[in-house]
Amino acid sequence: MTIEVPGLRLGLAGFGEAQQKLAAEAAQAAATPRFSWEVGSFAEADAWWLDGRRTMLMPNKHLRVQPAVPSGRSVQIAFADVDRPVAFTLPLAAADFKPTLRFALEEREAAVQVLHQFAGFMQIMLAQFCLASSISDKQPTLGAGSWEVLREGELVAVVDLKMGAAVDPTAGPQDFDDATWCVREHGAVMIPVNWPRASISQLMWQYAQRSRRDLLPPHYRTKPLFFRRPPRLAQRQLRDAHLLLMRELVAQPGMDFEALQQSTGMGDGALARCLSALYVVGSITSNPRRASAAANLAAAVRDPAPSKQSLFESVMDTTPRGADITVRAALD
Repeated sequence: MTIEVPGLRLGLAGFGEAQQKLAAEAAQAAATPRFSWEVGSFAEADAWWLDGRRTMLMPNKHLRVQPAVPSGRSVQIAFADVDRPVAFTLPLAAADFKPTLRFALEEREAAVQVLHQFAGFMQIMLAQFCLASSISDKQPTLGAGSWEVLREGELVAVVDLKMGAAVDPTAGPQDFDDATWCVREHGAVMIPVNWPRASISQLMWQYAQRSRRDLLPPHYRTKPLFFRRPPRLAQRQLRDAHLLLMRELVAQPGMDFEALQQSTGMGDGALARCLSALYVVGSITSNPRRASAAANLAAAVRDPAPSKQSLFESVMDTTPRGADITVRAALD
């Protein structure tokens, strides 16, 4: 089994074409066996680089980054609300602005060092990504229960459908390559106090947002699909595309992949990624008996034997089926 190496995204603001090339080269040079970097969408990036020469400190304490070309758009940031690492390239235009992280883009070693520092800030997320990658590989054989993940006898992670998941914050891909998954009785696992805990839904959603793997089962591209329940996540984590897909499946249960493409206008790759995210948190299913309470009751009469669920389909499934979905007004 090969654990996927987490890919981190770097957003740029105020950079010209030559600077973007330097940033992309630095991102490529910053790759390690534990993570990789790539330049991507500014809004969806894990970290930001802002051009110091084009960054202005506004009277309201916001930052405005001027575009590198006349036809570009400026970026305004409420610096106090920024929830990701930020660094500024030298020189700085605002004399009274002294950010903690600043560097010369032309100095490759300094640029790479900043990205390594960024990755250090995100170490917990990187460790959780590796655990989720291992779950993705193991999930066809993992049922409901408690699990300890051991490597050479040392505890690396704990997975419990009720307690959630926790992983050694220093863990990397190599810690899961030869790890052993050991099933335990409910309540028999202990999570070390210094290990951050996340719900299985949160863990797998985070993984689906950045994984390069195709997480959608092949039959989800051909069979009718059904809505099961809202993701057990904060709604701010859901994009409009996820909400749109859930709304479509609530309105027209049994739509297949092709029908969803036609109704949403989404391309093959974008649709597969959004459905994958909904699949790994148990929000959609290809089994109509799991689509609603009424359908489950009818199926129980026909076939009283319980079906074997995958980890994805059973994960944290305590929300009543048929619950309402609040869709952003922009989708109406």
